[in-house]
Amino acid sequence: MRIGIDLGGTKTEVIALSDKGEALFRQRVNTPRDDYQATVQTIVDLVFLAEQKTGETGTVGIGIPGSLSPYTKRVKNANSTWLNGQPLDKDLARMLNREVRIANDANCLAVSEAIDGAGAGRSVVFAVIIGTGSGAGVAINGESRIGGNGNAGEWGHNPLPWMDEDELRYREEVPCYCGQKGCIETFVSGTGFGIDYQRLSGVHRKGAEIVSLLAQKDPIAGLAMSRYE
Repeated sequence: MRIGIDLGGTKTEVIALSDKGEALFRQRVNTPRDDYQATVQTIVDLVFLAEQKTGETGTVGIGIPGSLSPYTKRVKNANSTWLNGQPLDKDLARMLNREVRIANDANCLAVSEAIDGAGAGRSVVFAVIIGTGSGAGVAINGESRIGGNGNAGEWGHNPLPWMDEDELRYREEVPCYCGQKGCIETFVSGTGFGIDYQRLSGVHRKGAEIVSLLAQKDPIAGLAMSRYE
């Protein structure tokens, strides 16, 4: 059995797959924000829950919103900033008593789409993932290409091109967690969507709430959404 974990900034999900690729168990929980130890424990609990429900033991692979540095072997570039600088694979391997493999979530997406998804049969696949943050990965001939620093294809920290006057103001008001200004992720992400609405309205709302207001023809929600059109 193979156990996969999708570790996101908002949700963490486990899936257990048989050797034939059949889904045996699936569960999603909230990610404990700003708490590394609680995040590690959440992953461990989900793995053990999957094994309890299936009666089988599995290998473990995790997609994270960041990457392991080829040099320090610790997490870097994660918008879930409480993961940065942590030896996540080693901590999980110790608690689960087995090897744990970790890769960037967008790289996992790129490989998945290259093998049997929208990019099947293509030699080069560039895949964009948008959620709490925004990132991208590259697969060449069905294999992930991470580059010398482990972050090839990470378009989320390129500057947004051709900014208009409002976007230039936004860039100054909303710096990226990476320390730069104007990163695509600060505009094109669930977090950026919520920040933009709050900047326009003075009220903090989650993305789903903003979309609900949009359906009600709320003018501020419409203005926040117009950036994505």
